[in-house]
Amino acid sequence: MRVLGITNLYPNPQQPHRAPYNRHQFRMLNELHPLRVIAPIAWTDEWSARRRSLPPLPAARRMQYDGLTVDYPRYWFTPKLLRRFYGSFYLASIRSTFERVRAEFKPEIIFAPWAYPDGHAAVQLARQAGLPVIVQVHGSDIRELDRYAARIPGTMAAVREADGVIAVSQDLAERVIGLGASPDRVRVVIDGVDKRVFCPGSRSDAQQRLGLRPDRRHLLFVGNLVPGKGIDVLLAACRQLPARSGQWQLHLIGAGPLEATLKGIVQARGLSDRVCFHGAIAHAELPAWFRAADLFVLASRSEGVPNVLLEAAACGLPFVASRVGGIPEIANQGASRLVPAEQPAALAAAIADMLADPGPKGEGPRDRREAVAEIAAFLQSFVPQSPFRPSAAQPVSV
Repeated sequence: MRVLGITNLYPNPQQPHRAPYNRHQFRMLNELHPLRVIAPIAWTDEWSARRRSLPPLPAARRMQYDGLTVDYPRYWFTPKLLRRFYGSFYLASIRSTFERVRAEFKPEIIFAPWAYPDGHAAVQLARQAGLPVIVQVHGSDIRELDRYAARIPGTMAAVREADGVIAVSQDLAERVIGLGASPDRVRVVIDGVDKRVFCPGSRSDAQQRLGLRPDRRHLLFVGNLVPGKGIDVLLAACRQLPARSGQWQLHLIGAGPLEATLKGIVQARGLSDRVCFHGAIAHAELPAWFRAADLFVLASRSEGVPNVLLEAAACGLPFVASRVGGIPEIANQGASRLVPAEQPAALAAAIADMLADPGPKGEGPRDRREAVAEIAAFLQSFVPQSPFRPSAAQPVSV
């Protein structure tokens, strides 16, 4: 089975830390079936990279990444305007690249991880090419539709017209069915982690490597610095931590549009000596942080199934998180406590309680290769069988 992945959520030379979830999912899927990737880059991101004097892409806009051939067409659109046409803009931006890759690679199925505009455009291209198409939904692409009503028609069309939909949680599966997707075409596949990378280790060794003080309790957040992650709620909760929590340090790993605002909040609230901004780091560096920390905290307003919680649990790190999206579905995989979103006092109390006694470690997540194998089986069930290829495995729900 030859798979063509279409998604804007994929690393590129100017954004090397972008979407590690898709990067590793595609890498592992390529171990099972030949895979090519079309990963459009927003023209606004390229403009920003040029202003920061980052190196441009090769003239052919094609590179090798993790052993995969990746094409990077430029995605043209009108920023913050005409969102209902983003699917059409995306389609026009990648059409010529799609036709070239189709002729070279001869894909048998299209796989689009993200509903809109990626999935919407992929469905149109697949229909024109006579190919099956699977859309994967992750969280914000479905859960935050109310914020961008102009995206609703295109998102609904993507999940309704795709041959199949993969949801990373039962919560998302129910939402896409509510948008019109046929229940018998929706599969829930909860992700795992690469257990060869994310596994328990010595806390003292990790703290020494990272230069963290052993006499502090270290709180950790990893993610994009965007409104949906609720970092402002986390900072408010930190101000309310009781004295019994001892001396603590909050480490924020990630980058995003709220960085300057959050730094201003930290300074205004007198937390500059307690909160450290580390910026974006390579995914391979995260296990040391998970081993060094005492507690992972995620105060999100909206989520699918956050991979950082699975990775934290795999490293034996307890977590406190908002009870939103698919998070309750994975709470048993680690020592955890869930709280309502937007409630700093409840979050502060849960942090203090978990620092005092995290409780049982939980069952731990499964290996990501098991999840990718399920995705591969689901994809293959939509590919017409030739007499020279074995029958595909049946789809599996989790």
